[in-house]
Amino acid sequence: METSAFLIDIGRYYLIVGVVVAAFFLGIGIDRIDPSSRGSYAFRPLLIPGICLLWPLVLYRWLALEKKSGDGEGS
Repeated sequence: METSAFLIDIGRYYLIVGVVVAAFFLGIGIDRIDPSSRGSYAFRPLLIPGICLLWPLVLYRWLALEKKSGDGEGS
């Protein structure tokens, strides 16, 4: 019984972090990563479930692209 409660808690925390990442990414990050997404707010809610499930990959790619674009601006 404790194992199932523990697994449910892990899933809950994973999704909570996913919701936070989705909020930040859709509010700040998507405009910086993909300039063509500016002004198109109707499709962003469709991305929420995917970002909540794949948030580690989204964070990794977001940080990698931010770092890459930061390196190119100085030259």
